Amino acid sequence: MNRVQEKAPLYEGLLEHINKDPLQFHIPGHKKGAGMDPDFRRFVGDNVLKMDLINIAPLDDLHHPKKIIDEAQRLAAKAFGADHTFFSVQGTSGAIMTMIMSVCGPGDKIIVPRNVHKSIMSAVIFAGARPVFVHPEIDEAFGISHGISLEAAERALEAHPDAKAFLVINPTYFGIAADLKRIAEAAHRYGIPVLVDEAHGVHTHFHNRLPLSAMQAGADMAATSVHKLGGSLTQSSVLNIQGSLVQPARVQAVISMLTTTSTSYILLASLDTARRHLAINGWQEIEKALNLSTALRDQINKIPGLSAPGKEMLNHKSRFDMDTTKVMISVKELRITGYDAEVWLRENENIEVELSDLYNILVIVTPADSHETISKLASALEHLSRKMLPSRTWVDNGAEVEVPSIPVLAYSPRDAFYADTEEVPLHASAGRISAEFLMIYPPGIPVFIPGEIIEEENLRYIKKNMESGLPVQGLEDKSLSSIKVIRESKPII
Repeated sequence: MNRVQEKAPLYEGLLEHINKDPLQFHIPGHKKGAGMDPDFRRFVGDNVLKMDLINIAPLDDLHHPKKIIDEAQRLAAKAFGADHTFFSVQGTSGAIMTMIMSVCGPGDKIIVPRNVHKSIMSAVIFAGARPVFVHPEIDEAFGISHGISLEAAERALEAHPDAKAFLVINPTYFGIAADLKRIAEAAHRYGIPVLVDEAHGVHTHFHNRLPLSAMQAGADMAATSVHKLGGSLTQSSVLNIQGSLVQPARVQAVISMLTTTSTSYILLASLDTARRHLAINGWQEIEKALNLSTALRDQINKIPGLSAPGKEMLNHKSRFDMDTTKVMISVKELRITGYDAEVWLRENENIEVELSDLYNILVIVTPADSHETISKLASALEHLSRKMLPSRTWVDNGAEVEVPSIPVLAYSPRDAFYADTEEVPLHASAGRISAEFLMIYPPGIPVFIPGEIIEEENLRYIKKNMESGLPVQGLEDKSLSSIKVIRESKPII
């Protein structure tokens, strides 16, 4: 890696300013912690409070970067193989909204997989765009959605050559990657830019045993969570762009519209140093995580009632490649839900997992892990198996998996969101058109979005998740007993 990546200009500039110890008559009002609750100050420490600064002239401005922020973003672009990189302190959700609103306007088509994160559909509503859904592959063995195949992408492009963008999730929450390079090539034949939700793939660019990153695959834009797996602080992400199909000035204008003017220099400095660490030490650190995840997966697959699929599940289509640091653990043979397993591990082993659903739990292995942490998790899972294993032969293929169907889109999400609505009981809403989001979070993939026809099958799926204790959310009614639907026009008698 180029020696220039050893620099961290934003972080170093902050330290230089802090060491000058200027007398502050600007916000934040706590002024290096002196004006805040002393208990909180003692816990977080003086250094982080000294770094809590604003966009005064010596520190540059994220909305119009010309100095240390501009230099830090240029270094990040080189590290990620992009032409331009924009820092986001609004999380990857903010970067995703910027990405979509930079290329889509009212009435424009955008091709998206149906298993997208809520932030993508929120951006579609803000832009007034019209989503064209591509069905992801449903894995009925594990009850999850994967990516989209090249064939499905080509059919969508042929049917909608006037689309303004094609969005791909790569990799998915569970670490599965599509054939992004060939999907990008197919979209570019129509002059359509490819946008990538790369929330779970910041590390892929820095190791050859991982799926291609968005920039390596030739995508035009990628919203990438550095905080999830790249070592920066929560809520810090980047937006990478390359090529001629996206205008950097437009991206800067949109991200500035969506970003607070009180940008956190703590978050920005963490992005700068995380980039430095990934560029210099990323390969070695990720290699360690890959080896640990392999060892963990091997141990789990020896535990009765549990299974952790690896690359044997790939099919060179929608399951083209896999980030093996994401370890999905199926618990269905224990005849418990993933949520049951999550709660048991929390209450009995003091272990927290990334997510749970009806059939699985997901754990992530990062460079922060060690043989000790992996062994503790494996031991806890053995305890779980002994506690929950049914008193019969555990190999039982009768554990049925239910996957929700994809509803029919009757209205554009924006029209439905702003339509005249009424509340109806959720259990009696089948056949009506939803005006709200309803999802299980994490992972935040909506079961319904505004504009879709509510189906009885999906209501049963929601009820099953609610009864299992999983975090169903999205409705204005926090009790989840009623949902807003588009008001029906009735004849005047």
